[in-house]
Amino acid sequence: MKSVNRRSAAKGSDAPKSIDEYLARVPEPARSTLNKIRAAIRDAVPRETTEIISYRMPAFKYKQVLVWFAAFSDHCSLFPTASVIDAFKGELKNFSTSKGTIQFPTDKPLPNALVKKLVKARLAQIESKTRG
Repeated sequence: MKSVNRRSAAKGSDAPKSIDEYLARVPEPARSTLNKIRAAIRDAVPRETTEIISYRMPAFKYKQVLVWFAAFSDHCSLFPTASVIDAFKGELKNFSTSKGTIQFPTDKPLPNALVKKLVKARLAQIESKTRG
């Protein structure tokens, strides 16, 4: 597996204050790819979910952070947590994954249906923790 370049493609000396500001700094084709990921996540989350910047990356928060996503120099990533990745390892076998990260090409977003499944699984985890 190739080494991961941790430098985000969203350049700028100041941390972005919103997802829109983050995406405005991301070059194409990664910007379009992340916009598709963002739309798929929005379709899967409850209405009261908020968009935030966490660890200098776009994230969605519902009671706690659900998922993060970001562009890097040679790939994009979705961070749905290690347990979600583990639960879907069969469906993710064609993607590069690490403990908490799914990597995909800057010009090829993850399939919408898969993103929605990952997000709903993460929501279910959070709901089960907050109920107990």
